[in-house]
Amino acid sequence: MIALQNITLMRGPQTLLEDASIVIQRGQRVGVIGRNGCGKTSLFKTLCGEIALEQGQIDQPEDLRLSVMAQETPGSDRSALDFVIDAHTEYRRLEASIQTAEANEENLLLAQLHQDLDDIDGYTVPVTAQRLLGGLGFAVNQFDEPVEHFSGGWRVRLNLAAALMCPSDLLMLDEPTNHLDLEATVWLEQWLKQYEGTLLLISHDRQFLDGIIDRVFSFEGKQIVGYTGNYSAYEKLRAEKLSLQQAAFEKQQKRKEEIERFVNRFRYKESKAKQAQSRLKELQRMQDIAPAHVDSPFQFNFPEVEELPSYLLQIEGLSFGYESALTDAIILGVRSDSRIGLLGYNGSGKSTLLKVLAGKLDALSGEIIRVRKLRLGYFAQHQVDELPATASPLQVLQKFDTTKTEQEIRNFLGGFDFRGSRVDEKIAHFSGGEKARVALAKVAWQKPNLLLLDEPTNHLDLDMCHALTMALQDFQGAMIVVSHDRHLMGNTVDQFYSIHEGKFTEFKGDLHEYESWVRRENSSDKAQSKTVEQPPKVDKKAQRQEAAARRRELAPLRKESGKLETQMTRLQKELKTLDERLADESLYAPENKTRLTEILQEQGALRGQLEQTEEQWLELQEKLGEAD
Repeated sequence: MIALQNITLMRGPQTLLEDASIVIQRGQRVGVIGRNGCGKTSLFKTLCGEIALEQGQIDQPEDLRLSVMAQETPGSDRSALDFVIDAHTEYRRLEASIQTAEANEENLLLAQLHQDLDDIDGYTVPVTAQRLLGGLGFAVNQFDEPVEHFSGGWRVRLNLAAALMCPSDLLMLDEPTNHLDLEATVWLEQWLKQYEGTLLLISHDRQFLDGIIDRVFSFEGKQIVGYTGNYSAYEKLRAEKLSLQQAAFEKQQKRKEEIERFVNRFRYKESKAKQAQSRLKELQRMQDIAPAHVDSPFQFNFPEVEELPSYLLQIEGLSFGYESALTDAIILGVRSDSRIGLLGYNGSGKSTLLKVLAGKLDALSGEIIRVRKLRLGYFAQHQVDELPATASPLQVLQKFDTTKTEQEIRNFLGGFDFRGSRVDEKIAHFSGGEKARVALAKVAWQKPNLLLLDEPTNHLDLDMCHALTMALQDFQGAMIVVSHDRHLMGNTVDQFYSIHEGKFTEFKGDLHEYESWVRRENSSDKAQSKTVEQPPKVDKKAQRQEAAARRRELAPLRKESGKLETQMTRLQKELKTLDERLADESLYAPENKTRLTEILQEQGALRGQLEQTEEQWLELQEKLGEAD
C-alpha cells in the first residue's frame, strides 16, 4: 500500500496539489487523469523521489520495486535488444557473476548462481525482451541496431520496452501510447492486463484506459479525487455529480443537443454498414456521459465548409514509398461524405499515404485527381514541431485569413483554451499539448473540406480528445484518419481500409473485429515478423465459413494438444532427473567441471524446450476455446 498524506506539490510558483491525500492499494490499476499541466507527471516524479513535496509525506514499503518509463533516451551504441535487457539489472548482475565464476573455475559458486538465475526466470529474459520489441513494432532485423540509429519516437518505444522488462511492484507509465500505432496499442493493452503489480497509468486514450484500469485518480481543484471503475465508469459518476450542480445545467443541455443533432444526422446511414449500427449505439451512450465534460475549457467546431463538391479525390493506380514501393496500385474515390480510417501495422505506409495525398511527397506511380475546389486540412506530428517558434497563436492564424478581425481570431482560439494574454505568447514557450492545439486550430481555421489527420490526439489530454471527437462528428466534409485512439476512430469514421504487406483493401468489419484479428496475431507472436495473412474481409458468409472451418480443425487440434502434454511430461521428468544429479556433491569437484557444465547446459536447454512447449500448448488451448 502507498499512502499520500496531506501533500502539497508545487511547480515553480504554481500550486498543483494542496493538502491532498489518496491511498493506492496493492494490485490496483489506476488511471491518472487531468488536464495538461495539472500535475500528473509531477506526481510521478514525486513518487520516484525526483521532486520534493512542499509539505505532507508519502508512505510506501521500503522494498518497493519501482519501474518508470523514461521520457528521454540518449544515443548509445548498445543494441536495441541489449538496451531492453539492461533494464533487468539483477539478470545482468548474475550474468556477469557467472562469467567471472566460469573464468575462475568456481564450480560451487557457479551452481548457486545458475540456481539464482533460475529463481528469477533468467533463462527467459532474452526471449521476453524479443517479445517486447516485436510487440511494440520492431522488426527482427532491428533488434541488433544501435540505439543511436533510432529516431525519437522509436526511442520512446525502447523506453517503454525497458520499463516493462524491469521487474517491479509498481509500474508507472506516462502516455505510453503516444508513439504507438493501433496494433502496438492493442498488444500493449494485452501485456498490461497480465501485469501482476500495481499500475499507475497516464493516458489520453480512453478505450486503452477502459481495457486496463479499475480505478481513476482525477486531478480536480488542486485535489486528487478517486473514482471506482474504469474511465467510462468515471464519466458516468462525474456526470451524475455535476448534474446536481444547477450552474452547469444549461451548459449540459446545450452539449446534449449537439450530440443529439449528430445522432439524428447519422441515423440515416444506419443501413449502410454493419458498424453503423454499433456506432449509433455508442453515440447514443455518449449523451449520458456528456455532462462529465461540461467544465472542459475546450469548445470548438470546424468552420462551415464553403464549397463541398460530390467528389474530392480520385486515386488511380497509386503506388508510393521511398526506396521501394510500400503498396500496390491503389484505386480509391473520396466522396464529400467519406469518413475513412486507415489500419495497418507500423511501417505499412499509412502516414506516407497521407503525405502523398497532401502533396508533401511525390508518388512513385499512378495519379491523384483533385477537384478544383478541394481545400485540404492536413495534420501530422511533424507539423507540430515545425510551428514558428517566435510567432504567437494569433499570428499563425492571421497569416491564413486577413479578412477576419483580431477579435474573431481571439474568439476562435478561445475554443482551444487560448485566452487573454496566452493568445499573444510565443509558441516556443508552449508545451507539446499546447503546440498540438495550435496546429489543430490552424487546420480548422483554413476551412478544409477534406481532413487528413495523422495521430491527431498525441499529446492531448482527455478533455481535448473529447472535444476533438465532438468537432469531427460535426465536421461537414470528408476525412481520412490514422490514429491509435480507438474511441476517436470508432466515433468519427464509418469505413476502414487496411494497408498490409503492400496490399490496400477495404476492411468490412468494425474496430472490434479488427482488434480481435490483431490479438490473434499477437498471441502467436507473428507480430514480430509481420508475416501474417491479410486480415479477412468480414461478412456473414465468411463468418459462417470460418466457424465451419474451426469445427473441422477441432479434432486435429485436440490430437496435437495431447502430443504436447506428453512432451511436457517427458521434459519435466528429464529436468527432475537432472536436478537429482545436481544434488550430488561429488559433481562439484574440480575434476568434474566439464561434466557439471554439460549438465547445466542440458538443464538450460530442457527448460527452454519446456517453456516453448508450454507456450504452444497454451496457444492450442486458446484456439480450441475459439473453436468451441
